[in-house]
Amino acid sequence: MSPDRPMVAVDRENLTFRVAREAFVSEAILAREYEAIFDTCWLYVGHDSEFSKPGDFVSRSVARRNLLVTMGTDRTIKAFFNTCPHRGATVCRERSGNAKNFQCFYHGWVFGCDGNLKSQPGKEHYSEGFARSSHGNLVPVPRLDSYAGFHFVSFNADVEPLADYLAGAKEYLDLISGYSESGMAISSGSQEYAIRANWKLLVENSVDGYHAVSTHASYLDYLKNTNGGLSSTKLEGISRDLGNGHAVLEYSAPWGRPIAHWIPLWGEEGKREIDAIRTRLVERHGEERAQRMAQKNRNLLIFPNLVINDIMAITVRTFYPQSPDYMLVNGWSLAPREESDWARKFRLSNFLEFLGPGGFATPDDIEALESCQNGFRNFRLAPWSDISKGMGKDVPSYDDELQMRAFWTQWNRRVSERGTTAAVASRSIAATVTAA
Repeated sequence: MSPDRPMVAVDRENLTFRVAREAFVSEAILAREYEAIFDTCWLYVGHDSEFSKPGDFVSRSVARRNLLVTMGTDRTIKAFFNTCPHRGATVCRERSGNAKNFQCFYHGWVFGCDGNLKSQPGKEHYSEGFARSSHGNLVPVPRLDSYAGFHFVSFNADVEPLADYLAGAKEYLDLISGYSESGMAISSGSQEYAIRANWKLLVENSVDGYHAVSTHASYLDYLKNTNGGLSSTKLEGISRDLGNGHAVLEYSAPWGRPIAHWIPLWGEEGKREIDAIRTRLVERHGEERAQRMAQKNRNLLIFPNLVINDIMAITVRTFYPQSPDYMLVNGWSLAPREESDWARKFRLSNFLEFLGPGGFATPDDIEALESCQNGFRNFRLAPWSDISKGMGKDVPSYDDELQMRAFWTQWNRRVSERGTTAAVASRSIAATVTAA
């Protein structure tokens, strides 16, 4: 990046906010993103519900690093680099499960679920100094912390406290975690797929209310025809900048929510089920908060790449760039532990029907994002994308673009700091960019 090629251009006088399309195609910028964002921020790694007893584990790839997250015998959750300290082989090659020990297949070193070396073939040929050191243990991730059941890691030992980093997003994590009397839980299985587009396009799309009516028109028509004669498929709500690059859309919509929003399609059995859930929400949270939980939908972005879609089902989604025009996506379903068979049936139906790779929404979105990426080949002659909708409004609508400006402002600050050249240009203000 250079001063004459800004990545974000803000004109406050004319209320415009533009992003250089070079940011979506440049290898140099991707390298800078890993250095300044993925290597320094808090990144989602798992949920409380995935670790219920000692020995429970998941292995995940987070920002190009293979990690092993375990619950030790003291019931403490820890995260390690999933690489043998001996010669570097992957120690745990299973996705998830329960194990007291993990054995490296290469030379047979064995590690406990607390990461400590328990045995090694030929131990007698190692010095007493090696035995006294921690050199044989799995290497822990520099930082691990959790909030409202969501666990995050950071590869930066000096990262700010997680609670400070989450800023206004804590309100929404608290809201989601409060749906259940017995705790929220990740369902078994996951969705994994790839998109031939830049990862920041999926960030934008995930909190973009503007595209819903046009891109997902077929789904809204489907709802109108199947939800028991709904006369309207209108969406309405607001968007909020939550600080530190986090943002949310909160809005009402015509689809049902097993959390406690009934639709005629679910019949009288469903109405009794939903009424009972809603009664319990009111008892625990009061009428106003229960109403918000039941009736409102939320698309929550936690910078840089955690999206929680609290809509007709709850999806937890992360995505990491492999190259400027290719990303890998992982998604999980989140639900109350105590949900009934009826609620599970309709939640999973909603999850797959709209949010799954074969549903109404995801194929439409992938087509749109890959189309954008294809269009970015023209970035030298058509260099800018516009993200100005709703700029200057006191209360931005759910279909304005405040939330994308919040992300891009934080992105720009991080990739531009620590000695790199500034990447912001503005005809009215040439200093700090703030979302508007």
